[in-house]
Amino acid sequence: MEIHFKIIGILLLILGVIHAFFPRYFNWKTELTPLSIINRQMMVVHTFFIGLTVFLMGLLCLLYSAELIQTPFGRVICLGLGAFWFIRLIFQLFVYSALLWKGKRFETFIHILFIVLWAYISVIFLGTVWVKGLR
Repeated sequence: MEIHFKIIGILLLILGVIHAFFPRYFNWKTELTPLSIINRQMMVVHTFFIGLTVFLMGLLCLLYSAELIQTPFGRVICLGLGAFWFIRLIFQLFVYSALLWKGKRFETFIHILFIVLWAYISVIFLGTVWVKGLR
């Protein structure tokens, strides 16, 4: 089970770092120009803190996988992280419009990749709680 936490840790570290490239990749300089300054800055600031949070989740999984699995407090953290990533999975499935990916090979691949990733992370965190219990 610990190997899955290490894998998730590495994946989340990578995902956290990738957030630094969002403004350039998504051409925010042009795309966000019509927005008010507060909305533009909120996009940048929120993206930074989401990336930082995901990165720190990755560090937690990588460096403290045994504690997350073996201690009651660790399993409570797993419950919270599992709920977080399960809700992210629900958003991937039901909030993003199919217009963003349908009929587009790369976007469809990424959409499916994220469904698999969010499901994997959710199953590992929630499965840990299911198997080990909270106490």
